[in-house]
Amino acid sequence: MDWKEISGSWVLIPRNPIGIIHFLGGAFVATAPHLTYRWLLEQLASKGYVVIATPFVNTLDHSAIAKSVLLNFDRALERLQDSGALRKRYLPIYGVGHSMGCKLHLLIGSLLPVERAGNILISFNNYAARDAIPLIEQFNTAVAIEFTPSPLETNKLVQDSYNVRRNLLIKFTNDTIDQSAPLSDLLQKRFAEMVTAQTLQGTHTTPLGQDIKWQTGESFTPFDALGQWFKQQAYRDLNQLRNTILLWLNPLAPP
Repeated sequence: MDWKEISGSWVLIPRNPIGIIHFLGGAFVATAPHLTYRWLLEQLASKGYVVIATPFVNTLDHSAIAKSVLLNFDRALERLQDSGALRKRYLPIYGVGHSMGCKLHLLIGSLLPVERAGNILISFNNYAARDAIPLIEQFNTAVAIEFTPSPLETNKLVQDSYNVRRNLLIKFTNDTIDQSAPLSDLLQKRFAEMVTAQTLQGTHTTPLGQDIKWQTGESFTPFDALGQWFKQQAYRDLNQLRNTILLWLNPLAPP
């Protein structure tokens, strides 16, 4: 499988697709998701999921970004079907987001008429602009700078209008900016038994882990031992994340 750029999204198509994943990354790594999240996305594609990863540039207007990424996703899917690269038959569509990508999927599910088999929300955070953007308070302006919608407005939208019933929330043990717990409370009140929350080993950047090629020298040194330990730790967390996602997507599939 090779990545292809189609209608503003990066796409991977497995041989016999069983579902479609619309992936949205974090605020500062979302411009090239096929590179920054390559390992995780290629692992999901290897299990039969078409991956459509839509880049975006962060601005204060998150509602506009949500509409834009959904439009690009729909265009990419339409082109894949029209070209014959993907047969026109029903495949369940799942939203997968990391960090800010979670907020965008929540806005898509609250503001726009989409049908999703479920959403996977990894390391959700919903900070105000002053907390999310370094040095913003140094801007010399009389007008308060804030995201649209604001954190409170986002929570109200989810509480009143979010229409994706099945959700998996993933947080990591060493993630100080994660806000999955309050989101889980909101979703539990709305959909009760349809919401799963899991805590995994790792950090906020675990989903960005890549394939580490560690070559030892002619003699095995303490530095080589440290490198292999680091690789094992990284893969432990990445593999746990991959397996958790795949099990939720298809509980009956072999590991």
